[in-house]
Amino acid sequence: MPVKNWMSNNPLSIDEDTSLMKASKLMKENKIQHLPVLRKGSLIGIISDRDLKEAQPSKATSLDIHELYYLLEKVLVKNLMPPNLYNIKPEDTIEKAAAIMQKHNISALPVVNQAGGLVGIITKGDIFRAFVSISGIYQGDLAMCLELEDTPGSIKEVTDMIRGYGGRIVSILTGYEGASEGFRQVFIRAKDVEFEKGLLKDLERKYHVLYYMHEKMD
Repeated sequence: MPVKNWMSNNPLSIDEDTSLMKASKLMKENKIQHLPVLRKGSLIGIISDRDLKEAQPSKATSLDIHELYYLLEKVLVKNLMPPNLYNIKPEDTIEKAAAIMQKHNISALPVVNQAGGLVGIITKGDIFRAFVSISGIYQGDLAMCLELEDTPGSIKEVTDMIRGYGGRIVSILTGYEGASEGFRQVFIRAKDVEFEKGLLKDLERKYHVLYYMHEKMD
């Protein structure tokens, strides 16, 4: 799934000489947690509400309110933003975006076009939305996980069995983490199965079923 389908287009951005106070106000007014930072129209960084909070004086400060506001107006975002800038292209996948965020412990990525121009932003919240969508949890409440041999046709055998009971496949995800050598874990969501006890019995007879449950979302 491409990033362009899940990102926020034309995000609000700020100049590098914007003050901490103004950046914080913009985030609150627009209910956002990240602001790309520009220098003469070119992307040079991104700043988060966490960066701004960490830069603000402690509540235990001896400064009076006027001194505090004066200080916050003098602190510029270019001095607060993280030194390393990571970004992603609209055509890249959300999986790649998630991997970059996890690797570098960040919660948002600016999205840039081939010329390096800012066209969007994708956040952890967007990744969560995408994952929920592809999981199929709103379309099928029957969830199962099986450990299958990592061989061609192994998944088709299972889906054919589910369809044999009238079931419709909503989503299929696979992974190798936690699986035995030569196997993989396959996560399936389905609906409209006519005789679930019979399906479960057949699955358990032939495969290692890790779980088989119903999950309904309101």
